[in-house]
Amino acid sequence: MHDHADQSLAIVGGGPAGLAAAEILAEAGHAVTVYDRMPSLGRKLLIAGRGGLNLTHSEPLPAFLARYHPPGSLAEAIAAFPPDALRAWCEELGEPTFVGSSGRVFPRSFKASPLLRAWLARLGSLGVTVRTRHRLVGLPEGGLTLEGPQGELTVRPRASLLALGGASWPRLGSDGAWVPLLEGLGVPVSELRPANAGFTVVWSDVFRERFAGEPLKRVALSAEGASVRGEAVISADGIEGGAVYALSRVLREAVRARGEARLVLDLRPDLTEAALGQRLAAGRPGQSTATRLRKAAGLSPVSAGLLREAVGPALPAAAEALAALIKAAPLRITGVRPIERAISTAGGVEAAALDGRFMLRARPGLFVAGEMLDWEAPTGGYLLQGAFASGRAAAAGMLDWLKA
Repeated sequence: MHDHADQSLAIVGGGPAGLAAAEILAEAGHAVTVYDRMPSLGRKLLIAGRGGLNLTHSEPLPAFLARYHPPGSLAEAIAAFPPDALRAWCEELGEPTFVGSSGRVFPRSFKASPLLRAWLARLGSLGVTVRTRHRLVGLPEGGLTLEGPQGELTVRPRASLLALGGASWPRLGSDGAWVPLLEGLGVPVSELRPANAGFTVVWSDVFRERFAGEPLKRVALSAEGASVRGEAVISADGIEGGAVYALSRVLREAVRARGEARLVLDLRPDLTEAALGQRLAAGRPGQSTATRLRKAAGLSPVSAGLLREAVGPALPAAAEALAALIKAAPLRITGVRPIERAISTAGGVEAAALDGRFMLRARPGLFVAGEMLDWEAPTGGYLLQGAFASGRAAAAGMLDWLKA
C-alpha cells in the first residue's frame, strides 16, 4: 500500500455529478483526478440513454423544483444551473437539444454516447486525469483509501468530492457500499430506498401469462391522495412505468407503514363517469360484458382484464356500476420491487450533515454530490438535472473553501 499527498483535487465517482464537478474545478485551473470503480466512466448515463437520454424538463422552474422531495431539495443548486443552462452546455459540446411532446428534453442525437464522448474529450483537454478500476475502501483523516489494480493506495488531496451514486443499478457501479464508511465518520445517512421503482401485485395466472409486458396507455393513477396521468406497464409480478414511478414515493411509504397500499386506476380519464355510464347503457341488449367493455367503453383487452383482477371475474352488470369501476379500479399493492431494480435511490446523506457548500460538517475538505444526497424526484429529466446541478454546486463549494 502506498500513501502520497498531492496538490490536486480528487473526485470519486465518474457519473454526471462527478464529471460536472471535475469540469468546473479544472476550468478554474486545478489539477483534478477522477477515480471510478468501473472500467469506464458514465456507465449509468449510457444505460439511461438507451431509450433516449432524457436530460431535463422544459416546465417553468417553480413547477420543476416542486418535483423534488424533501421540498426544497437541491433548489439552490438547480437555480444556479437550471434546465436552460444544461441545454446551453450540451449545445456547447456539439449536442443541441429538443423538447419532446411531453415537455421532456433530449439531445438531438437522442443517445447518451455522443454527449459522453464529447464531454470526456473536453475533460481530457482540461487536463483531468481519470483512474478507472479504483474502488473507495476507506476515509482516513485527510485522505481517501482506494483499491486499484496495483493494490491499496491512500491519496491526500487538498479537497475531495464523493459522487458515488445511490444503490440502484449496482452492476453499473452504484452499490451503496459508501454508507458504512460515512456512518463511521458520524455522518447521518437516511436509509437508501428504491425510488422510481415497480410494485408487486398478485395477478391471477391467466392474467399474468396473457398480459405481462403489455402497456396501459392514457390512464390516471391515484394513491394516498396523489394522482397522475400517464402510462404504466403490466409486469409478471406487478406494475411499473412512468405513471407508477411518479407515485412511487407515496406507494413505497404506504407499503412501509402498513405492509400494503391501494392503487386506484382510472382506465378512461378522458371521459366522465356519467358519459361512460351512458355509453355502456346504450349498448345492444344481450351483448357480452367483454363486447360492452371493448365497444362501448373503448377498453383494450389488458384494461378489461385488469377490472377482473380488481374485483373478481363477475363484473357488475349495471351500466352505472360498471362505469364507476372503470373510473376507479382498485389494485392491492403488496410490495416494492428491490432497490437493485429501481431507476433511482431515495435516502442518502442527510441535509443536516452538510454545510451550504455541500461539505461534510464531520470532515472538512470532503464534499458530497449527486444521488448520494438525500433527495428524490420522478423520471422525466429531474434525476439527471439534479446530478449535474449538485455536482457543479459542490465544485463551487470546493473552490470557495479552498480560497478560504
